[in-house]
Parts: sequence; structure tokens; C-alpha cells
Amino acid sequence: MSGAVRAWAREEWGSLYGVVRERLRARSWRAIPLTLAAVCLTAVFQYVQNQPWGYRFVQDIGSVRAEDPLWLALLRTPLSLFVPALDLPVWGALAQILLVFGIAELCLGRWRTLVIAYVVTLAGTLYARLGIALGPDGPLGLPASDARVVDTGPSAAVVGLAVYVCWRHRAWCTGALVVATMVVECVVEPNLAGKEHLAAIGAALALCALTALRHRRGPVRFGAPPTRS
Repeated sequence: MSGAVRAWAREEWGSLYGVVRERLRARSWRAIPLTLAAVCLTAVFQYVQNQPWGYRFVQDIGSVRAEDPLWLALLRTPLSLFVPALDLPVWGALAQILLVFGIAELCLGRWRTLVIAYVVTLAGTLYARLGIALGPDGPLGLPASDARVVDTGPSAAVVGLAVYVCWRHRAWCTGALVVATMVVECVVEPNLAGKEHLAAIGAALALCALTALRHRRGPVRFGAPPTRS
């Protein structure tokens, strides 16, 4: 049984582990400058927004709500990736960013990681507006009160990046587990955050499909999935 488990783990994570180990061995922490910057920025935002003088400042530059004008939401979205939720422990957000952003940066590169994180976060932001327009009666809809709820922050980017990296390195079970966990979260607690996570997954899967299509036709912007011997 142990041999079968090892064989499965090698099949599931071998490609991913090989890339991460090689690039960390070559450059150590210098291989993940984006990830380290994201962790530091998130920690700074967490500290500032918990100060009496800093809460309004963080809200004004990085908190996105569906009731905001679209132009303002789009302007704030890049920084919203690094504003953690006030009601959740910040160490969880920092650990997620360090792990998922770090692996993504090692596997995809700095700019691809940043682009994918932004696209999936933007998908969640735009979904919130669509969901409120649809109303609370349908499965994709949201109550009007959610227009005043702050978007998910870094978690949508973390979920989207995890799905994309799992697809690229053929970690099918891990990717399916991420998706299933988000679906269960949305069923158990059908709030704005859960549905934005599903929107981020949808955007990540769309990027996967786009990458596969471009790979068939020629050069791939987001990187073609590796083949296994």
C-alpha cells in the first residue's frame, strides 16, 4: 500500500515538486520577490486597518464593494488583493499567500502570477455586481445587502492560482479538492465570499482553456502545461 501511495504522490505532485525544488535551490528566497512583497504588503495593510487612524485609509485605497462606482472598484482592485478580511485571522491569509503565491511564482513566473491573480480577483469583483443585479431568488444571485460587503481580498486570488497551477502540473486530485472545497463552502454558507471564490475558479478554468487553445495554435502566453515522460 505504501508503494502505491508513493507512486500516486509522485504522479500527482512530482512535476510540481521538481520545479519548486529546482528554482528554490538555484535562487533561494530571491526566486519569489513578488510573494515576499505580497506577504509584507498584506501584513502592513492588516496593521494599518486595525489602527483608529488607518481604517478609513485602507478602505479608501483597497476595499471594493459592489455599491462602489465601477471605475472606483477597478481602481481599487489591484490593491484589494492584499487587504485581508478584518474578521479572519491574518496569519491564515499570510500563510495562504506565502504558500500559493510562492508556488505559483516559482512555476509560472512573477508577471504571469500577478496577471492571473488580478484576473481571477476581478472576476469575483464583477460577479458581485452581476449577482446583485440577478437578485436573491436564483442560484447565481445575491441579496441587495451584499452590495455593502467588502470583496474577498487575497483569498480569491489564492483559489484561482491554486486551480491554475494544479492544472498546469496535472495535479488533478489536488485541483479537484480545491474546487470541491469551495463548492461545499458555498453550499454550507452561501455568502458573497463563497460565490466570489467560485467566480475566481471559473475565471481560472477559462484561463486554463485559453492556454490549452493557444498551445495548440502556437506560442502560449501563460505557459504550456508540461508533458510527462
